[in-house]
Amino acid sequence: MTNIVLFGPPGAGKGTQAERLRDSFKLNHISTGDLFRNNIKDQTELGNKAKAFIDKGELVPDEVTIGMLKAAVKEDRYGNGFIFDGFPRTEAQAEALDKFLFELQTEVHGMISLDVNDGVLVQRLLERGKTSGRADDANEDIIRNRVAVYYKETSILKDYYQAKDKFYSVDGVGSIDQIADRLAEIVKKL
Repeated sequence: MTNIVLFGPPGAGKGTQAERLRDSFKLNHISTGDLFRNNIKDQTELGNKAKAFIDKGELVPDEVTIGMLKAAVKEDRYGNGFIFDGFPRTEAQAEALDKFLFELQTEVHGMISLDVNDGVLVQRLLERGKTSGRADDANEDIIRNRVAVYYKETSILKDYYQAKDKFYSVDGVGSIDQIADRLAEIVKKL
């Protein structure tokens, strides 16, 4: 079993690349964004709580996110492994994930960060906002707030995974295929 944390700011291409990795390595893709959207669409209690934070461009509290994630992992825990897309976002979440995976007799094998500069991120998200229907992708101020929150609150995870010798950085600019090839080379080594 191989478990990967795919990391990067909003608009870095995590979802696109996670799909590629899922198909290439037969891993289960767990996107917290999808978990949030599904729970919001179904108007679950956790979904309603998450929506209030997402609409403001803020991070969803740990207890909400972790509850959704645990349920998703338990549904598919007998495959080749997981790609965690958008989780963890804080050190507390990383520790909770480590503890939860330990209980399942596995671990995070690597955290791969897609690195993209802010100007490219804003343009990617504004472009996605034209077709996604997501309000948080259509407003440049909300986008810039999301990116700022990422740097302030989540980029510290680089240190967390570096200390465990599990951090890998990938240039997130280029064609989808070029980026996928860069990621695949790292996953093959994990």
